[in-house]
Amino acid sequence: MTLRCAVLDDYQGVALSTADWSPLQGRVDVRVLRRPIADPDELAAEIGDCEIVVAMRERTPFGAALLGRLPRLRLLVTTGRRNASIDLEAAEAAGVTVCGTSSTISPTAELTWALILGLARHLPAENRAFRQGGPWQSTVGADLHGRTLGVLGLGRIGGRVARVATAFGMPVLAWSENLTEERAAEAGARLARGKEELLAGSDVVSVHLQLSERTRGLLGEAELRAMRPHAYLVNTSRSGIVDRSALLRALRGGWIAGAGLDVFDTEPVPEDDPMRTLPNVLATPHLGYVTERNYRTFYTEAVEDITAFLDGEPVRLLGEH
Repeated sequence: MTLRCAVLDDYQGVALSTADWSPLQGRVDVRVLRRPIADPDELAAEIGDCEIVVAMRERTPFGAALLGRLPRLRLLVTTGRRNASIDLEAAEAAGVTVCGTSSTISPTAELTWALILGLARHLPAENRAFRQGGPWQSTVGADLHGRTLGVLGLGRIGGRVARVATAFGMPVLAWSENLTEERAAEAGARLARGKEELLAGSDVVSVHLQLSERTRGLLGEAELRAMRPHAYLVNTSRSGIVDRSALLRALRGGWIAGAGLDVFDTEPVPEDDPMRTLPNVLATPHLGYVTERNYRTFYTEAVEDITAFLDGEPVRLLGEH
């Protein structure tokens, strides 16, 4: 019997062209959904006939309620090896196998620096003026050399971001709850005594923490007010680490100079969201992981996951190391 597979949230329409899906021919009928479907009723109706679903990162949550409405589902593949929007216990209870794929960390680190550089040199405003016939040289850029980069979370991505800073001649402060002086030194950083010291002493603060109960809302009003008025906040990690309401007040009130954001509480961001209109926000639509190499890896390994599952030997089970 031929099984049905839905590939979700293929916004760019590249899922089928970035990997070889021919190993599934005759075994699986694959269809692609390009638009996001936020309504659970509509999504359940759209994929309710599928035994296999391929999800792109955390774009579509799979909680217990949705899983309960997908009685045919047997395999859920997520790109990446971690997906906080999948209820693994509910999946297990429903008899759904959950597998992941590999991914690379360099794209997110690279986008972090694109946001830092874009903010420092006012690239959106200058590019807009260039295209619209506006003033020639209307802003004065901020120097990065000699300014301090504060890195919240010095893991694989944060460590890479910190090492790039040294090429720009930027001293680096780093902090997370379990960070040691030795680990900080390995990345060319100095360990801050606490997040307060990092925030008060940095000209750019870049967030690279995992979202957890400990880090949710870690940066609120008090923390944002502690930052320097000329400082920039960059978040390519998870939106929930920064209190959204406090960030809006900080940007409107001039507590900080601006923010570079790649992650948001609701994605896609609603058209009337004020973040879309603030002049001191440089935002990208969660592009941190969206590169050719990552997509090739995601979908190539998704095909491998499906093939292995059909052969009775599933690989890359979520939660395995």
